[in-house]
Amino acid sequence: MSDDHFHVHGPHDHQLEHAAEHGSSDGFAGRIAVTTAVLATLGALMSYQGGATQSDAALFKNDAAIKKTEAADQWAYYQSKGNKQNLAELGETLAATPDKQAFYQQEVERYKKEKADIQAKAEKIEAESKEFDERSEAMLHVHHRWALAATAMQIAIALSAIALLTRRQWLMVGVYGVAGLGAVAGIAALMHL
Repeated sequence: MSDDHFHVHGPHDHQLEHAAEHGSSDGFAGRIAVTTAVLATLGALMSYQGGATQSDAALFKNDAAIKKTEAADQWAYYQSKGNKQNLAELGETLAATPDKQAFYQQEVERYKKEKADIQAKAEKIEAESKEFDERSEAMLHVHHRWALAATAMQIAIALSAIALLTRRQWLMVGVYGVAGLGAVAGIAALMHL
């Protein structure tokens, strides 16, 4: 300002002064700001859940791989007992005395029993591996739902920015529509559908 109190300002300055003195009356921008904040919050929560379910799916898949390795170890052990049983059967056949034949026959029976126990254990571990695989697949499905929901929220936020910049009211229908799709996907993920 000059000393003689003469001041010239442009229309933009006048608009800013008016808004500061009387408050802004742009309801459209206010609605978009609130909508964007809500969408961003929901999108962040959905994104977090998507990451958590992806991690869980990977952990279950890892547990399945560990169980598959344990089962393979048991099957190798089963096979080694089978080889010993075969050798005992051969020993029984080649034994010259009844004492040796009886000894080898006992060995054959012992290996058959051990193999049955090992087989049951291996099958149990395989079932656990299959269960972990199924849990991983189910969690990955939920992860995809969360990812879809978070992506829809991001698209809705982008549409709200376009609506604000272009001042097109009809774009808000798109914002709410895409956000609604995201909400449906989020609810489906929450319910493990």
